[in-house]
Amino acid sequence: MQAEGAHESHGGGALHRPRVPRRVWQGLGLLLVAVLASLPLWVGAGPLYVVGTVLVQVIFALSWNILFGYTGLVSFGHAGFFAIGAYLTALALRHVEGVPFLGVLAAAALFGAVAAWGIGALALRRMTGVFLAVLTVALAEALRLIIGFSSFLGREDGITDIPRPKLGLGVVQIDLTNSNAYYLFLLVACVLITALLWWVLHSRFGRTLQTIRQDPERAAFMGTNVARYRLAAFVISGSVAAVAGALYAPWSRIVTVEEVHWLASAQPMLNTLLGGVSSFWGPVVGAGLFAAITYATRTLVGLSELIVGCGLLAIILLAPNGAVGLWRSLEARLWGPRPTREPHSPPRPVATGDVQPVGGVR
Repeated sequence: MQAEGAHESHGGGALHRPRVPRRVWQGLGLLLVAVLASLPLWVGAGPLYVVGTVLVQVIFALSWNILFGYTGLVSFGHAGFFAIGAYLTALALRHVEGVPFLGVLAAAALFGAVAAWGIGALALRRMTGVFLAVLTVALAEALRLIIGFSSFLGREDGITDIPRPKLGLGVVQIDLTNSNAYYLFLLVACVLITALLWWVLHSRFGRTLQTIRQDPERAAFMGTNVARYRLAAFVISGSVAAVAGALYAPWSRIVTVEEVHWLASAQPMLNTLLGGVSSFWGPVVGAGLFAAITYATRTLVGLSELIVGCGLLAIILLAPNGAVGLWRSLEARLWGPRPTREPHSPPRPVATGDVQPVGGVR
């Protein structure tokens, strides 16, 4: 009887193997941050630039996944917000001497939020998000035309020789003109923004967004202001995307009209789909995987794009939930419930004769 009760306490005769503990993942995350922080000590300028660009793409992809992964909305012109932050920062650093860089980042976030609010206020009045997708494409195309015809914005050549700033923290001045110093600043910014978004999306606000994504009509019936929550998510998404562009401009030291090309808008989508839409960490993993595949095939002239495209297509087809979803399925298979043999029990007696229905239940 004691053994039988033990089986019942484990849920129907299944013995559960413990999955990877959260503390292990936290330790691995801290180790990864430590390794990334040490890169300036032992890698060259080329690989360091690639990793710094990946950090920017992580922020950009996280901003896009606020819409698609948590709210169920799609932005096909998200590079427009990225370009707003990039060009604003480039102009400020080129033409305003001694401008505080943190103030520039705040201004980029504000401009991105205002642009997102203007588009969202028009597009999110209805329950469907089709108008939002169309208006974001219109934003990116409008910016592309403005940049292409504006000599002040550099036209097709863009803005070059963007100076890297000095970071003022009260009486402390941090010189970010050195590539290694600015890379470390990028790493700190990426960690802080990721942590902030984790807190926001795992709060009551984030849970409400997921409810709206699953069933917006039911959420509205329960009293949730769906349009207001969607607009708030879109404003946060546009603001974070603009900050990503603002961080990128001094890192690359050049911004061009390519920043609003449709391929630039497709990049956060690819990173998110590659890593996994259903996970907060999907865009982070996807950005790293995409950069690794691209960097590994860079020397294959004429075949790099083909290999990257085929590899991404294979991953998306074989793992529809992305790399994170694939890991979770493997984790469930390796460490999930393991069925055990039920204890032998005698066969149940079979009733004979007519069985009369009780209470009309058949």
